[in-house]
Amino acid sequence: MSIMGICNKLAGIIASLIFGFIALKDTDALTEKLESMDVAARAAELDQLAARVINPYIIITIVLVVLAIAVYYSSLPDIKDDGDAGGDTAPAANGGKDSIFRFPHLFLGALAMFLYVGVEVMSGDTIISYGHALGIEMSKAKFFTSATLVCMLIGYILGIFAIPRLLSQQTSLKIFSFIGVVFTTIALLTNGFTSVLFIALLGFANSLLFPAIFPLAINGLGKFTKLGSGIVVMSFVGGAILPLVYGAMVDSGTQQAIANGVAEGTAHASAARSSYWFMIPCYLYILYYGISGYKVGLKKTSKTATA
Repeated sequence: MSIMGICNKLAGIIASLIFGFIALKDTDALTEKLESMDVAARAAELDQLAARVINPYIIITIVLVVLAIAVYYSSLPDIKDDGDAGGDTAPAANGGKDSIFRFPHLFLGALAMFLYVGVEVMSGDTIISYGHALGIEMSKAKFFTSATLVCMLIGYILGIFAIPRLLSQQTSLKIFSFIGVVFTTIALLTNGFTSVLFIALLGFANSLLFPAIFPLAINGLGKFTKLGSGIVVMSFVGGAILPLVYGAMVDSGTQQAIANGVAEGTAHASAARSSYWFMIPCYLYILYYGISGYKVGLKKTSKTATA
């Protein structure tokens, strides 16, 4: 899983650099230029900027269609788990449970995955606008997402050598979720490049959460493993929801500060930083899951995944 993560993040680093070069080229000069334009000219210039992303997305669409066709015609095996083979009598791991809803650790794990994917996407996707809000030039800020992915890549590589030789997945979940709390707190208490740096370092904190949460969540499900895996996968939607929550908090905080007489730029920078606070309870919940949440509802004899 860590090797797949390395491939994923390498692709993400390369793609973000290419996309930044195409879509964010000369953005600082454009921002100054827009301030002196009338409404019609500004709209035309922004339309031209938006048009930069059309060709990259056309290419992405073509690649995905080609991959879909390749997968459709490939001879991938039908993977069967123990539950498929055992029918209703199922393996002992089921503990005689006859419903997916009798595995509370699964749903607690799905919530942990929801929050994890949310904070991971937030740390990578909001960092450019955050840096720019703090006054960092867009020519520099456009590299911040790649920096976050590099930090995550370092964590993946560490995981390959450390797990399970030195750390179990459960232990890594506790350690890295705690690191997430620490890094977020430092980002909130600092300003400028230092604050941005610790948002980027959240990539490292996030790197080993997924490969720990997933096996703990589906541990002991027996014949319900496929269904349970699907429930955990559906929780990836957190990556679409939590960034919207962050954006809404930034907008609300900015408007409130402006109403109190704070300058717009200062208000936006302050709201962008302070709105990261809600990542802390997310990491704390993941820490709880690594400490005891993964055991809720399981028999004491059930072994947790450690490899």
